[in-house]
Amino acid sequence: MKTRTLPAACDTLAPDGSEIRLLVEGMGGSMVHCRLPGGGVSGAVRHRRVEELWYCLAGRGALWRSLGGLEETIILEPGVSVDIPTGAHFQFRADPEQILDILIVTMPPWPGAEEAERVEDHWPPSGGQA
Repeated sequence: MKTRTLPAACDTLAPDGSEIRLLVEGMGGSMVHCRLPGGGVSGAVRHRRVEELWYCLAGRGALWRSLGGLEETIILEPGVSVDIPTGAHFQFRADPEQILDILIVTMPPWPGAEEAERVEDHWPPSGGQA
């Protein structure tokens, strides 16, 4: 059994440039708190083997995702949940002056940075994403 309190400082930066605070991990999945600063734009990526479930905790922003010829942009605000299917291209951004906080469950557990493959950006990323 595992318990972890949300840390004040980020544990790592995700391959897309967002701040990651590690929470708990089990055999079937892992959970993190993701933060994107106000005005921040992630780099676009796709996951090779995992799928994710997101729940927006605070702030406001947008998520672009594309898979199998379907493409959409979703408004992220508290209470909105979305899935990121395996192989979907996605990118997200925070509204100016709005820190975007998201709870993310990854299934199976996050294997490491090599899981995320950079793809063509939908929006120009902030923070020097390549």
